[in-house]
Amino acid sequence: MKEILETQVMINAPAAAVWDVLSNFKAYPEWSPSVREFEGTPIVGKRTKVLLQQPGGTSIKMNPIFLKIEKDKELRWKGRLGIRGIFDGEHYFILEEISAEQTRLIQGEIFSGILVPFLKKMIHGNTLAGFEAFNAAIKNRVEEQGL
Repeated sequence: MKEILETQVMINAPAAAVWDVLSNFKAYPEWSPSVREFEGTPIVGKRTKVLLQQPGGTSIKMNPIFLKIEKDKELRWKGRLGIRGIFDGEHYFILEEISAEQTRLIQGEIFSGILVPFLKKMIHGNTLAGFEAFNAAIKNRVEEQGL
């Protein structure tokens, strides 16, 4: 089973400014309501622990492998709950520069595994709310820094 969740937000700043906030992993505890903390610095092909928190207080520490870190363009990792194939998620942030002063941030996740049908309510409930909260927070952070 597969389920895709995708959200987006327009940020009034160039892609480089959005990337500066998105890739400053140590600062996430200061502003991010859902991706709370990175233990260490993400490197493509390596695992880095990430603390995730959904609205309502549910939190989980994942140990995803980072698949792509492309400056000003994309950040992508893949994690799993327990054994591969049970409940896996490939999370991504894609930056699309609309103009010199506006960037679309696309945040999504491709969920797969045998538990997906049983977790659709959570995916389209708290997980979606967490994505939207993150999008609003990064928009505020980037736009405030640009002032």
